[in-house]
Amino acid sequence: MLVLKRLFLGSVLILLSSIQMANAALDLVITDGISAARPIAIVPFKWEGKTRPPEDLASIVSSDLTRSGKFSPVPVSKMPQTPYDTNDIDYKAWTKMGVDSLLTGTVSQDANGKYVIRYQLVDVVRGQLTQGTNKSLSDDGQLVVSNDQVLFKKVARVSEKKLRMYGHRISDLVYEQLTGEKGAFLTHIAYVVVKHKDKYPYQLRISDYDGHNERIVLRSKQPIMSPSWSPDGKELAYVSFQNGHAEIYIQNIYTAKREKVSAYPRHNGAPEFSPDGKKLAVVLSKSGSFHVYILDLASKKLTQVTHGRANNTEPFWDPDGKSLIFTSDRGGKPQIYRVNLNDGSTKRLTWQGSQNLGGQLTPDGRYLIMVNRSNSGFNLAKQDLETGSVQILTKTLLDESPSISPNGAMVIYSSIYNGKNVLSMVSIDGRFKARLPATNGRVRAPAWSPFL
Repeated sequence: MLVLKRLFLGSVLILLSSIQMANAALDLVITDGISAARPIAIVPFKWEGKTRPPEDLASIVSSDLTRSGKFSPVPVSKMPQTPYDTNDIDYKAWTKMGVDSLLTGTVSQDANGKYVIRYQLVDVVRGQLTQGTNKSLSDDGQLVVSNDQVLFKKVARVSEKKLRMYGHRISDLVYEQLTGEKGAFLTHIAYVVVKHKDKYPYQLRISDYDGHNERIVLRSKQPIMSPSWSPDGKELAYVSFQNGHAEIYIQNIYTAKREKVSAYPRHNGAPEFSPDGKKLAVVLSKSGSFHVYILDLASKKLTQVTHGRANNTEPFWDPDGKSLIFTSDRGGKPQIYRVNLNDGSTKRLTWQGSQNLGGQLTPDGRYLIMVNRSNSGFNLAKQDLETGSVQILTKTLLDESPSISPNGAMVIYSSIYNGKNVLSMVSIDGRFKARLPATNGRVRAPAWSPFL
């Protein structure tokens, strides 16, 4: 019952007439794992002009790669040099530090006021191996230096308003080039902030994944629950009690236009968009127990997925859209199950730990991320669905509401720190951990957006 109370707590939402800027942003604090990350050099971009740009692109890229848990940028104070041309790179000095990749660039401003960003990513190891020998003949027969060590070289022109966003774009390119995985730095997170002294203490906010550009989408005198992103990143589904009982709405985060999509008797909750965005998995209690249903958003046709007297909640779609995982107490205590949507067959997935709930699947469908209860309390765990092995990812207090980044590399979740709900991050392998404390309230129920 304690779990169900945590899952279904909610109340009246009041919609803002327009999206508002919040008065504080999240601030990431790294707590563990940076020593195991891969060294990389992010050379401060050279400014070619009179007035410096409002954003430090190299700092943005460095922070992004650090937060990925896979890279450890060399501090500027420890750099042996700050080269801006491949001919000036002292490859031996960098490889001696264990650095195998180096990003360098310049920023200038054109006559139209746009910022011109020129940057390149260099393979330091290849550069050292081929230094002095990487020459070839040009089309006209001249001997030229071959820059095989340059992994990519790009030029972009962006407005001042989009400088920070382009910094994340550079991070995505570097991350994908070096890991083979798509970067998730140009994404958003949605979360609930609780400020008890405010007139509307419960606020649904969105921000860039790193907490910048924070905006209020909804605010209420009562709690807010269950934000969930549409696959295109333009809408949020959420639960509202404004008419006296729980109802589900979908709201466009840019226009503030919203639509009520579920208002059955008793409880309507836990909305989750299907991978194609055409359906919504929801939890209804119109028959007495909590059950999982699928709502077709175009026809409004409702299909019941789970049956019986047990309580079933927290549906999450398999990436292929052919099945759902959900939490059920049909075995006595909450555990996670999978239901095949074609034939209705259901299989229990979790066995280790007295309780498992809040399940999410990685984008490749291989891993199940969940809240696992053991003797140490509620912590995040990862289960390999092929082998069944379980790894505890976190050691924080009362972990809940995990949400996986769209590239499957990181998990954001709510935990307790200094007596307050805060957002925390952990890499999918459990090595890297960070905390994103709010400066002006308790933060919980995070939801990571899809790729934007």
